[in-house]
Amino acid sequence: MATLTKNDIKITRTETSKISSIDFNNLAFGQVFSDHMLTCDYKDGKWHKPEVVPYGPITLDPSSKIFHYGQSIFEGMKAYKDNNGDRFLFRPMDNVKRLNLSAKRLAIPELPEDYFMEGLKALLDVDQDWIPTNEGSSLYIRPYVFATGNGFHASPADAYKFIIATAPSGAYFSGKVNVLIEEQYSRSANGGVGFAKAGGNYAGQFYPTQLAKDKGYQQVIWTDDTTHEYIEEAGAMNVFVRINDTLLTSPVSDRILDGITRKSILQLAEAEGIKTEVRKVKVSELVEASKNGSLKEMFGAGTAAVISPISGFGFRGNDFEIPEQDQSFASQLKNRIVAIQTNKAEDPFGWRIKL
Repeated sequence: MATLTKNDIKITRTETSKISSIDFNNLAFGQVFSDHMLTCDYKDGKWHKPEVVPYGPITLDPSSKIFHYGQSIFEGMKAYKDNNGDRFLFRPMDNVKRLNLSAKRLAIPELPEDYFMEGLKALLDVDQDWIPTNEGSSLYIRPYVFATGNGFHASPADAYKFIIATAPSGAYFSGKVNVLIEEQYSRSANGGVGFAKAGGNYAGQFYPTQLAKDKGYQQVIWTDDTTHEYIEEAGAMNVFVRINDTLLTSPVSDRILDGITRKSILQLAEAEGIKTEVRKVKVSELVEASKNGSLKEMFGAGTAAVISPISGFGFRGNDFEIPEQDQSFASQLKNRIVAIQTNKAEDPFGWRIKL
């Protein structure tokens, strides 16, 4: 099969750009959308050629299976621009491979890798002026696939749509967050779809998270579905714990997302001489470490926030504060990752891809 290139992709430009109306100095996260999007349809047993079109509403039949059986997956990425105006992506092939891993689990046809990458390049060529240069900002990229085939029969759809939409964005979280360790509700279960970026995973988080917010917390720490003895994720992010000078994180499984930022942190920490352990972490170990002073840091890690420090956690009616560190692993690792992403530092790992 011939390889698709970005020059093969049809581009229909918007008649009126809205970029002049955007205040790039005051960007919320994911609230403002760029002029164009990439679309690609699966029908008649194959993916058809993607194209770039003006960003706008799409029309779906009320019987489209996305509304009834939830076949929907997505990814999260960012594009960056350096002081010379050069554009970069961060580990994009990891996103492509994970999208197809999610697709396979949800019985969605896998997308050709060149359709994803060449389509994204074509889109970012058209909307390159939408990539912010302000400190802490980036162009958030949301690739997603959902079922468009019609019918009420409980079975996989016969048609799907792949879209990449983008949004110039500022920080996802501002400051530290306070979290509640969740013992009643579960994010995912053994044999389920927790490792996939399925839309339903996140829908199921909203209610318990709101309950935590009602108690004064910003997020929850998910625990394992069987015993609730082990911490697994922090909201929609992987979670790291620093006990003394060792950085701990849970091993990935069919319940835990194999986060790209998580993998980067582990590799970077090793290069920086930070001791890491990938193992199960008990809630009781966390509580004991907080009581004896060996718990130095906790933070969430993900594409949107990169690293989000945790100021404390609640557990069974008690609150445990995590003290400030003069030289935190969180700030050290975040600064290094962002410097690589934005071409302000050497990239010895080959993560940064120039467009």
